[in-house]
Amino acid sequence: MKHLVVIVALLLIAFSCATSKKITSKDLTNAQVGDTISVNSDDYEILIIEPGFNTWLVSRAKPKGFYSQQYLENKNMFYVTTWNSRVLQPQRFKANLYEMQIDYSANLDYGYDVNYQLYNYFVYFQNRYNQNLLGGRIPPN
Repeated sequence: MKHLVVIVALLLIAFSCATSKKITSKDLTNAQVGDTISVNSDDYEILIIEPGFNTWLVSRAKPKGFYSQQYLENKNMFYVTTWNSRVLQPQRFKANLYEMQIDYSANLDYGYDVNYQLYNYFVYFQNRYNQNLLGGRIPPN
């Protein structure tokens, strides 16, 4: 089973497709209950640790099924490309926001739930930290 892991702890995101990353209790010590979301699909897992994200997801995000999987995959591909570009330019973009690259492939089917969580994290991130990953205005909730 392959694992796709996203850890957002104090603005840290790590994505891994090729190899599994083991999450230890030490990695989670700064996370509060309710700040961690874990979603498993058949082959991939996404783990998001970000204070306030779970509350935002439940109260403000569009419900599951609102977007098609293809829509989410397309948006995520653009978001990941911009994110990775910013990671490589720490002198230009806040290095504490863009710490690690995300390994996300358009050729892999991560499933609806993983794409839904990742997309919504990007929307949340842009609104919370006043960042714009697509150009133009920051997307609404």
